[in-house]
Parts: sequence; C-alpha cells; structure tokens
Amino acid sequence: MNSSTPPFDVIIVGGSYAGLSAALLLGRALYRVLVLDNGQPANRQTPHSHSFLTRDGETPAQLSAIAREQALAYPTVQWREATVITAKAEGAGFQVGTQTGETFNARRLLLATGLRDILPPIPGFADCWGISVLHCPYCHGYEVRGETVGILANGEGGFEFVKRIHHWNPAVSLFTNGPSTLTEEQTAKLRQHSIRIIETPIAAIQHQSGQLQAVQLADDTTVPLVALYAHSELRQSNDLAEQLGCKLDDLGFVVVDAMGKTTVPGVFAAGDAHTMLRQVVVAASNGLKAAAMISKELIDEEF
Repeated sequence: MNSSTPPFDVIIVGGSYAGLSAALLLGRALYRVLVLDNGQPANRQTPHSHSFLTRDGETPAQLSAIAREQALAYPTVQWREATVITAKAEGAGFQVGTQTGETFNARRLLLATGLRDILPPIPGFADCWGISVLHCPYCHGYEVRGETVGILANGEGGFEFVKRIHHWNPAVSLFTNGPSTLTEEQTAKLRQHSIRIIETPIAAIQHQSGQLQAVQLADDTTVPLVALYAHSELRQSNDLAEQLGCKLDDLGFVVVDAMGKTTVPGVFAAGDAHTMLRQVVVAASNGLKAAAMISKELIDEEF
C-alpha cells in the first residue's frame, strides 16, 4: 500500500443486516472494512423478526448480535460505534466524518443506513409502533391472524390495504381519521365484506407497554382492537446520499441498479434506503449483492 492509498478498502455506514451482510462477504474477500453504526435500527421496538429462513421468530437484537459476531470474526473487518454526519469524495476514494469529529477514508463507500419512520402525532402510536401498531402483514400478520384489527388509512391506499389485511383478519375496521375519500364503488365493496368504515378522528391509542387495547376516538368512544395496521411516512435516516450527489427517486429512495450501485461511481446503497421491501432477508440479500460488486470493482482496479 502506497502513502496515497486510503486506510480502508470499504467503509460501510450502517451496521444492521444489509451492512453486516456486506461486511461478511468483504471480510471473506480479504478487504479492509470499517463498519460505522450508531445503534439505532428502525426495528428496535419490534419483538420478533419473521420470514427469514432458519431464523424465523428470533428478535432483531439476536439476529444483529449473530451477524456482528460472524462478520467481526474476520480480522480485516472493524466495527466502530459512531454517527456519521458527513460524506464526500476525497482523493482516491471517499471520506466520512462522525459527530465526534473523527474522519475515515476508503476506496468505496456503502450506505446501509436505512429509513426513518415519521409517525403521526397520535398519543400512544409511537409506543406501539412495531409491537401492536404494525406496517406489514408478511412480517406480523400470522401472529394476529383471525383477531379483531384495524387499519389506519384512507382512499385508494386504504382500500388496497384492507384487501390485503382481510386475508388474515376478516374482522377488520378501516379508520379514515376524518372524512372518507373512498369512492362509492370502494365503499360498497368494503361494506359487502362487512368491513366497518370509521370516519371519526382518532384521539389516542390505548395500550399497556406497547400492546394495543383500543383506539380512542375524538368523540370519546373506544374501539377495542388487538392490533392496528398503519403506514408511516418514510425518510432517509440521514442526508449522506444527498451530500454525495446520489440521485433519489420521487419517493425519496436512493436510486440503485440491480447490484446496489448508486448514480455516483464508487458509492453503493443497500437495505431499506432504496426499497420499500423492509424485510431482514431482503436487506441481507442486497447487502451481499452490493458487496460482491464492490469486490469486483476493486479487483478490476488491481489486476
């Protein structure tokens, strides 16, 4: 290594499933890898992770601990707890800066920082998020199958959401949280399936330690429920991609190709930052693909 070579081959910002999957492959490929993570995964309140073959039902913390142990077993992989706040092209690669003023350089950069959920300001909603206020039936639907549940949504999106959840939960109510924007045809279809449409605004979520008990409406009536499905507004967890000049799509996701390459050469993205498929197995898969392409690029440079 000459004096102008960055000390790391790859910096991975984000040490959850996508980041650690990438670190594992790159460590096995003999690359010098630094994983920087701030310990705030989006699923930190979720009690169990599902649909990951061989690991179904384990907690997110268990999965992360196993992933970290296995990735760090390779001597060229390092881990540092840090919040990265800056990223830029620098010399033969990239430089990132942390909240504490440290800087690190590498030949390639992988953003695996995920998304941030912007939750509605309904009392109790955030306390239940990921526990009994749920975003995905494929993640959590089996556990509340057949129970009385609600959906917080409206219009076309609400209609499509009800269609999906009804498969698991025939006893479902749609909370439009204000005047319904469903079409007459959609309203008739929902009523045909005995789906209750509640337009009264939601005042609060009644719960015990995150376990939903009832939805309290603005008129002080309550609707007992086991779970409430809802979608959050999604935003990038930081502005690193924008700092680097990476293109974002209309929904705010980082634009990547099939192998995780962003529109900025040398910068890759993996995990929730570029897809709405917020599943552990998906994040691990596209982290591995990005790492494979990073390895190919570095080998092509060296050969």
